[in-house]
Amino acid sequence: MSEATRVPMRLRDLISAGRQVEHHAPWPRAVVDRDGWRRATGLLSSGQCVLLGLWAERDQVHMALDDSGLLGVLSLVCDDKRFPSVGQSHAPAIRLERAIRDLWGFEPDGLADTRPWLDHGRWPSRDGAPEAQGAPRAYDFLPAEGESLHQIPVGPVHAGIIEPGHFRFTANGEAVVRLEARLGYAHKGIERLMEGAPLDRAAALAGRVSGDSTVAYALAFARAVEAALGVEVPRRALWLRALMAELERLANHFGDIGAICNDAAFAMMHAQCAHLREQVLRVSDRCFGHRLMMDRIVPGGVERDLQRDGQKQIHSLLVQIRRRFPELIELYDNTASLQDCTVGTGILSPELARHYGCGGYVGRASGRSFDARRAPGYPPYDLLKFEVPTLQDGDVDARIWIRIREVEQSVALIDQILEQLMAGPVAHPPGALSAAHSCEGVALVEGFRGDVLVWVRIGPDGSVERCHLRDPSWFQWPLLEAAIEGNIVADFPLCNKSFNCSYSGHDL
Repeated sequence: MSEATRVPMRLRDLISAGRQVEHHAPWPRAVVDRDGWRRATGLLSSGQCVLLGLWAERDQVHMALDDSGLLGVLSLVCDDKRFPSVGQSHAPAIRLERAIRDLWGFEPDGLADTRPWLDHGRWPSRDGAPEAQGAPRAYDFLPAEGESLHQIPVGPVHAGIIEPGHFRFTANGEAVVRLEARLGYAHKGIERLMEGAPLDRAAALAGRVSGDSTVAYALAFARAVEAALGVEVPRRALWLRALMAELERLANHFGDIGAICNDAAFAMMHAQCAHLREQVLRVSDRCFGHRLMMDRIVPGGVERDLQRDGQKQIHSLLVQIRRRFPELIELYDNTASLQDCTVGTGILSPELARHYGCGGYVGRASGRSFDARRAPGYPPYDLLKFEVPTLQDGDVDARIWIRIREVEQSVALIDQILEQLMAGPVAHPPGALSAAHSCEGVALVEGFRGDVLVWVRIGPDGSVERCHLRDPSWFQWPLLEAAIEGNIVADFPLCNKSFNCSYSGHDL
């Protein structure tokens, strides 16, 4: 590294020094040289910036950064299909770079871990050879040395209704020495399917990246498209979007709280929380015509308005939640056998949460208060009052309590939304979403797991030229491996459910 590279710089300086990309909104994007790329990597490794995303296309790589509230995208042209590895000095980028190698054939120079990540040996080779035949090649799990160690393979097929993922435990007796995940089984090729798709088709694909976050993904995609095209969304649509997002948050938090308790053999909480989740889903169906509200948020607004008796239905739901949920909180807090399972189990340190830029309830349970609704923020949350609960303990219990507090905040937010919901149109007329030139947009939206990033380039014909979608689980899955170390193998289901990372969202 040159002496010039060691001169302290911030993201603003790197953007100013690079070649500015026109028609990119709302954050700036700049094309930098390799020295600028290395400087950006230094900002990450020193903790001055947070990595929001790292992705590629046919001739360049992109990196989205957060520098104390200044958000931007840096790009590096890779004519030789090589670029300086970010993961070499900033661990959160390692799996993202491994995915880039699989998907685009780029080589991150200096990346120590070059094992395939999404490619399980079934993909056609890059030289055009036919698909590999027979069993996929063996995956080289990282070794662990020491006496009396043994390995326990779990998955990829699991009991119950759960997506596929392989977990390789190295244990000393019952104590976990190392856990390593093998993911990618749910890879669907969504980003390639989006290439050349019209906006309505691409929006439908975005909403199916991770079904439990369909509102969050649809909202992030819509906001990225609207930023690219300079479209202003009707005010009523903004409030309806927030209403759907908070209903989705409620349903998932109820489901998670109950499922965590069920993994601690407390079935009563599971049943009661499942009942509340079902009520939220039924009200969502009555109000918006779909239990998960899939395909209801589209670029330019929302697909349909709130049904005529929708406000009454939601008010009744809130009354039910306010009556029943406090009793469940008290039940959880006063059940000693349940507390024995959750308190002090699966601790994630605040240092690791900050280093990985970990969002959602996982990050907030370990002291990181980031919430995309507040910063960078987006309407109508700038007009709503809410708190971002945080704790420092970082254990299963803390992740439950963050969910509990977020349920309370969502109930209060829905009240405010219904009070301020105004009349008016809910979408732009057909044909309003167009541009005379290629344009790019980016958005960061707070889903129930954490921040969802979407970057999109739209061609002059109105179709998607390239789109990248980043699930919060990319920065949470590696931390589950860290949190389980030192715990017993039998506590893994509890820890895993308290993280509840998305397989499908991660695998794309």
